[in-house]
Amino acid sequence: MKSSFYLSSKEVFLDVVDAKEYVQLDRVSTLYQSLKDSVKKPLKMILLYGKPGTGKSMMLNKLYEDLKETQKIVMYHTPLVDEEEFLKSLARDIYGVRPFDELNFTQFHELSEHYEFDTTPLVLLDEAQLYSTALMEKIRLISDTRKIKFIITLHKTEKEDIIAKEHFQTRIWESLELHNASAAELKIYVQKKLMKNNCFDVANMFDNKNIKCIHNITKGNYRDTNKLLDSLFSIYDWYEDNQPTKINYSSISNKIIEMAAIKTGFINA
Repeated sequence: MKSSFYLSSKEVFLDVVDAKEYVQLDRVSTLYQSLKDSVKKPLKMILLYGKPGTGKSMMLNKLYEDLKETQKIVMYHTPLVDEEEFLKSLARDIYGVRPFDELNFTQFHELSEHYEFDTTPLVLLDEAQLYSTALMEKIRLISDTRKIKFIITLHKTEKEDIIAKEHFQTRIWESLELHNASAAELKIYVQKKLMKNNCFDVANMFDNKNIKCIHNITKGNYRDTNKLLDSLFSIYDWYEDNQPTKINYSSISNKIIEMAAIKTGFINA
């Protein structure tokens, strides 16, 4: 094996949101199909929630890629927290209008009355917990007109559960929760990501003990798993360059997994 081989494995686990890197797992696929089915229903707002790193942004990005050729759909990765900026962005991205002057809610509502679509435009809002109460109220009012349908993602933490209750409880018509992976799901996730990127030999090096070790460290969180494996393959790449005789090319070492966990701060030295 060459050093670049481990380097290519490292690049598989970069922390990026790319629909091409979406990994089909039974539970996740079922949830994604439920999301697509919800889009077809006469719902005004749909909530996708879960702890950070459970794949909300990835699922939202996949939905965008799957639907962008068949209906008007807009995705905002970065929250637009200013109300006027938000309304102007909607006017531009949904209706093709570029207002140079101020645009308030009443003006936006009057503008939307001039447009009709065969399928209700879909707006995907990531990180909805960052929007203010006032702006979320405007978003709710826009959804009530049924001129635009919203899908929002929300982190599930103790603090933000309170936010969800206060801001969204009476406003969401359907909600879907994402979870961390089980150990069995995590093994499929790791191996499928590697095989999708032609790293077949490395994928076969992971056994159940390795996956159990990784799962114990990351609790099955996809983002944390990506960080851990990125660090793992950085260490292997270093060993390949500097101490190649210490590498067992038939399996992954739990000791090096633990070294990677220390390097990334998941466990203490």
